[in-house]
Amino acid sequence: MASGIGVGLTFACYLILAAPAMGQARDYGLLGDPGGERSRLANDGVAIYLQDAENIMANVAGGIKTGATNQGRTTGEVTIDTNKAFGLAGGTFYVSALQTHGQSLSPFYLDNLQQANSDEGEDQTVLFELWYDQQLGASNLDLKIGQQSIDGDFIVNPSTGLILNTMASWPAVISYDTFDGGPVTPFAAPGLRLRYSPDAEKSYLIGVFDDNPTNSPAADTMHNNDDGGLAFNLKTGAFIIAEFQDNVTVRSLPGLYELGGWYDTAQFPDQNMGTDNLSLADPESNAHPVEHNGNFSLYGVMDQTVWQPNTARHVNLFATLMGAPGPQNLLSFSAATGLTLIDPLPGRENDSAAVELGVAKLGAQAQAFDRDKARFTDTQSFLRGTEYIVELTYLVQATPWFSVQPDFQFIANPSGGIPNPIDPSHRLRNEVVISSRITATF
Repeated sequence: MASGIGVGLTFACYLILAAPAMGQARDYGLLGDPGGERSRLANDGVAIYLQDAENIMANVAGGIKTGATNQGRTTGEVTIDTNKAFGLAGGTFYVSALQTHGQSLSPFYLDNLQQANSDEGEDQTVLFELWYDQQLGASNLDLKIGQQSIDGDFIVNPSTGLILNTMASWPAVISYDTFDGGPVTPFAAPGLRLRYSPDAEKSYLIGVFDDNPTNSPAADTMHNNDDGGLAFNLKTGAFIIAEFQDNVTVRSLPGLYELGGWYDTAQFPDQNMGTDNLSLADPESNAHPVEHNGNFSLYGVMDQTVWQPNTARHVNLFATLMGAPGPQNLLSFSAATGLTLIDPLPGRENDSAAVELGVAKLGAQAQAFDRDKARFTDTQSFLRGTEYIVELTYLVQATPWFSVQPDFQFIANPSGGIPNPIDPSHRLRNEVVISSRITATF
């Protein structure tokens, strides 16, 4: 498997250095427009999209163990413009499905917080999204209703789409402080989203969704009770999110800024205290955590162009920050920040490169549990703190339908500093991950 990574990286270097403009002007996917069918469907308002991404990844140092895996995701989408298709103005119908395959690297080789690959998941084929969006007359309002992934509208940072690490585009706080990461890829949830855009720059959004699409225990990111994306669970609570978005211009350079917050109405277990007022680390504890009513977080997003010498080439500074106070939260703060460069090399105007720093900080009550564990047991216990990740990546857009993306990640203090399960007397060592993502659009 490691040799496969080498092949992928070697091929990426070839595309960068030896094929500087190969196929970059072609408009269609790999299958093109056979018999003009895609063009005819587009005229009728129907767009079909199929993409496969294969991630060959290796942990070459630290973590639980070294080794390599392949994790892939295939995505299929159908979008219908109801005005063209049925004469219903202002409407969009959308349905998508996902198929994930292979073995994830993070849970089996790294045991870290900020997952190394945004395509990670169990072997499964699921219905993903199924929604209808309708413009409400000339009121600058539109309403989306159905099964949705909230990252399509909320906490959107365009630059983080280039980063392979999951938590760059979907913050670690919401991933660990909600049910199974919240209503987001690969499991959407029933709900509705209302957006008001008074002008071309500003938008106000509010959404209400089921908070637990897979009917999983709180903060369990690996549990899955969803049968093919058809569980439509409505038993736990409501996930309410509101956001303000503003497209601004700073010294003639465009930027996107977002401020928002979310609230979950369900109950969440305390990270340390039991119902008997004893620490969960206390051997006398009844092991039943205190349940807290509700949970919330505040966040901010920035994606600002800071340098643009010509139309194609530009550098963006991005940041996504989220904080969640409260004894029920594993993480109290997470952040992802970095730079992206579009058109990095001559003749490669469709390529892009990025560097990212990610931070995930353990909450005070989770740290209190560690201190109590050390106090009540004779075994060595480590106080968890903050996990850091640095990622370097380069996307080679060989053709409009094919790309190769070599990637490097360094993970410091994995999971905030937990014991190595193979040698509990020592913490997990810092990790080095190299990978190559190969993506084809059909």
